[in-house]
Amino acid sequence: MKTGPIEGILKYSDMGITFMVVLIVVMMVIPLPTALLDLFLAFNITFAVIVLLVTFYVQHALEIAAFPSILLVATLFRLALNVSTTRLILLHGYAGKLIGAFGNFVVGGNYLVGGIVFLILVLIQFLVITKGAERVAEVQARFQLDGMPGKQMAIDADLGNGLIDEKTARERRKMVQREADFFGAMDGASKFVKGDAIAGLIITTINIIGGICIGIFQQGLTIAEAAQKYSLLTVGDGLVAQIPALILSTATGILVTRTAGESHLGKDITKSLINHYRPLWIGSVLLLALAVIPGFPKIPFIALATFLGLQGMWIFKAKGKEEPERPEIAQGSKPAPAPQAPAEEQKAEPGSFDSVMKLLAVDPLELEVGYALIPLIEPSKGGDLLERIQTLRRQLALEMGVVTPPVRIKDNLQLKPTAYVIKVRGVPKKTAELMPDYYMAIDTGHTKGSLVGIPTKEPAFGLDALWITPDLRAKAEELGYTVVDAPSVLATHLSEVVRSNAADLLTRQTVQSMIDMVKETAPAVVEEMLKYLSLGDIQKVLQNLIREKVPIRDLAGIFETLADYGRVTQSPDFLSERVRESLGRIIYYQNADEETGELTVMTLSPEWEKRIKDSIQGNLVEGWHIKMDFQAVQDFNRAVGEGTKKLLEKGLPQVILVHPDVRFYVRKLLERTFPNIVVLSYNEIPKESKVNTVGVID
Repeated sequence: MKTGPIEGILKYSDMGITFMVVLIVVMMVIPLPTALLDLFLAFNITFAVIVLLVTFYVQHALEIAAFPSILLVATLFRLALNVSTTRLILLHGYAGKLIGAFGNFVVGGNYLVGGIVFLILVLIQFLVITKGAERVAEVQARFQLDGMPGKQMAIDADLGNGLIDEKTARERRKMVQREADFFGAMDGASKFVKGDAIAGLIITTINIIGGICIGIFQQGLTIAEAAQKYSLLTVGDGLVAQIPALILSTATGILVTRTAGESHLGKDITKSLINHYRPLWIGSVLLLALAVIPGFPKIPFIALATFLGLQGMWIFKAKGKEEPERPEIAQGSKPAPAPQAPAEEQKAEPGSFDSVMKLLAVDPLELEVGYALIPLIEPSKGGDLLERIQTLRRQLALEMGVVTPPVRIKDNLQLKPTAYVIKVRGVPKKTAELMPDYYMAIDTGHTKGSLVGIPTKEPAFGLDALWITPDLRAKAEELGYTVVDAPSVLATHLSEVVRSNAADLLTRQTVQSMIDMVKETAPAVVEEMLKYLSLGDIQKVLQNLIREKVPIRDLAGIFETLADYGRVTQSPDFLSERVRESLGRIIYYQNADEETGELTVMTLSPEWEKRIKDSIQGNLVEGWHIKMDFQAVQDFNRAVGEGTKKLLEKGLPQVILVHPDVRFYVRKLLERTFPNIVVLSYNEIPKESKVNTVGVID
């Protein structure tokens, strides 16, 4: 495959840079011929000019991400040239035509003038450009590091809201990390430029003193002759070195002081200066006023005033064409309609209809944290909560077939620094606190001793717990405590909130996506089901199943049952019971013992079943409801609580087996007081099952 010129250069770039670094080392040890030295000095100046011009055309600092390394290599190359030129000047009194030209032509052969020019260049570079660039780079690096958590959370929020995909989020996270690394490296690289300026001043001073001493004591020259000969060469050498150093310092300053522009630097600067015509007109008037003052040269001021005035007039006319002024409203006429702003500006206007409408949006799942808990979330600081949330979503999808919405995470300064709150559809479910540097020791009820710690409650299940220091973790585990870290506490709490509210989080849009997925493999089933049932009916059936923790992964089987019974009724409750019966095998093995496959249950007495059945009112079309007095409901709940104690004492799931006609209503009566009790009907028990009845609720 053919490669372009850029790819061809990049292919061998590693060899070129390696050769350059080796050459720098060689130049410090081996004397170079004057012709080759002239070539390297000219290359040094050319390279500095190219780097400066490149900084003019980059729109973002990361477009020249290797700039800190470029500064290091360029500084070493320049210092190596200083060593080579110093060797030739002191040994032979000649260091090539380029240094001689700078010493004779640039400063007129006057070493005093050359020395003054050299000192001015060093002061400009050291006190003005280098010092300013160093300070800006330091501030930029600090701001980038301080702003990383907020930027990362903004990316995670966009990902959670579905505004960007995972690939884009990774690229943006990588960009944030690269920016922080770049400005951190620039903070250090600016020290190279500062050190180069100091080294150049010291080297020049040493060369002058050494050259005068060699001229007087070894060559027999007078002080004036030695100063004239060696000082002129040394100053020429200093100018040759300091001019590219000054150019690179300027490039450094441009790069660190420029934010992301819309175009190259020249266009941005020009646009900033001539974007308004009034300053140009005012400047023109001031220049004319200076031209009137006696003794001041009139032609330069008048020429510049004319130029600024014409420039301002040109900009005024150009803006008038782009943004025509609104015509005056005559008395009795209707006001002219205001020009419409672009759609993006209208959306951005605070208080506009669209911006206010955006405030009405409610995220399905939100996690708001205090600022002390941000390190638990931020991956760059070792936080892994985002990975835990992704694992939770995958786990729920595998276990229950539920696709939960992304969790929007944001900081909330109104919370305590160590507090967090989980919201479902904008409603806070529970506020809790964490101690990031501590471990939570949870009392399981079988502990063997006491432990020193800060008393608290485990937020997910309300168990007694203690916050303990890391050094007590081993002791707590020996005493029978369950020890977890702060991120695990938060992840477990979030997991329980999501599980208990999974039905409410199942939106119609998600149901539509699930239907579309099944349609790819079973289009006939979906088509038949949608003849009789609406999207809302299907959503309510799935929510009923999820509410009782019935897995809905077998969507094709569920949709087949809905297609069979949907032609009879659209009642979600009736359809849910029929779907449960079709999923009986899954429900059975979900609650049975994993080793023996046996299901241990309590049954409901015939008296209770008859009483509940007699309380059912309604019909197949309008639906059914149960009508029982409050005292009867209380008695029923009390009887169930006492009857299921046997199962709790044996550590078994609380399962009640009832007649199919009353299963749904028994569950309705118990769901508030006993949300974890599983109510099964006889029709949901497969033929090959093993059921062990341990008692009757009477």
